[in-house]
Amino acid sequence: MRKRIVVGLALLAHAACGAAAPDKVPQTDTMAEMAKMARVPGGDSRIGSDHGRADEGPSFYAHVAPFDLDRTPVTVAAFSEFAARTHYVTQAERTGTSAVMTFGTGQWSLVPGANWRKPEGPQGPGAEAAHPVTQVSWNDASAYCAAEGKRLPSEVEFEHATRAGGAPGQGFAFGEALEKDGKYRANVWTGVFPVINTAADGFRTTSPVGAFGAGPLGLTDMAGNVWEWTSSWYEPYTPHPNPLPVNGERGQGKKDGEREKGPATEKVQRGGSFLCDPKFCYGFRATARGHATPDSSHMHVGFRCAKDAKDQT
Repeated sequence: MRKRIVVGLALLAHAACGAAAPDKVPQTDTMAEMAKMARVPGGDSRIGSDHGRADEGPSFYAHVAPFDLDRTPVTVAAFSEFAARTHYVTQAERTGTSAVMTFGTGQWSLVPGANWRKPEGPQGPGAEAAHPVTQVSWNDASAYCAAEGKRLPSEVEFEHATRAGGAPGQGFAFGEALEKDGKYRANVWTGVFPVINTAADGFRTTSPVGAFGAGPLGLTDMAGNVWEWTSSWYEPYTPHPNPLPVNGERGQGKKDGEREKGPATEKVQRGGSFLCDPKFCYGFRATARGHATPDSSHMHVGFRCAKDAKDQT
C-alpha cells in the first residue's frame, strides 16, 4: 500500500510539472460552428497495418469516395435534443444497466441506472452538454444518424479521414507525438492504468469535443476521448484485388449496409478513448480496431455521423 501511495504522489507531481492540458475548452457560442460537417476528400487510401495487431492486417488499399463527416463526436446536448424530439429511449435505459469500468481496479461491470445521462451510474456525475454522448449502443447511434438524415461511417471511411484524407505515413490523428510544446494533443489515460489517473491532460473521463484542437480537415477527437461506432461488421481482413470498389468491405465489394450480415456478431469501433494508456493501449493508432455487439453500450464509447457527399467530384 505504501508503495502505491508513493507512486501516486510521484505521478501527481509529474502532472503538475509535465505536459499540460489544453489552453481552453470550446465555449457554447462556438459549438454551432463545430457541429457542421467536414468534407473528406476521396482517393485511394491504405487501410490496416502489416506491423500492428493481428486483426489490422493484411493491409490493403481502398478507393474512398468523397463524403461528409461530423466534425466532432455527437454531443450530449445534441443527443438530448434528439431524444426529446423523437421520444427515443436508448437500449441502456430500456434494460436498466450499462457497462462501467471501476477506476483503480480496471474491472468492468453492468451498473444499474448507468445510461447516457449518468454514464458512471446514479452515483456518478451527470453527462456534460459539450462532451461526447456515451452509453449509446450501435443501434442507438444508427437511430440518431438516421433521424438526422445521415449514417454511421464505415471503418474504411473513418481510417481514411483519420489520415486526413489518405495522407500516407500518419500513424495517429494527432501526428506522431502525443505531446507537443508541453501540451497533450488528445484525451488519454495519464498515470498508471488502472490504479491512478492523474488527469494530466486536464480530464478524468471525457473532454468537451474539440478541446484538443482540429486536424487538417477540421475534424476533432479522431483519436482519444471516446471510441466511435462504425457501420462495419468486425471481420478478418482477407485478400482482395486492389483497389477495392468505392468504400468497399473486404471480400464483399459492396458498401456497408449493402451486404447481408455474415457470421460476424460485433461492430467495429475506431479511435481509442480516455481509458487508453499510451504505454499499453493501441487504440489511438489510425489502424486500430475495437469491437462490440450492436446492443452493448459503454462509458467510453460514442459516435459521429457521416453522409454521402452531394458533390462527388
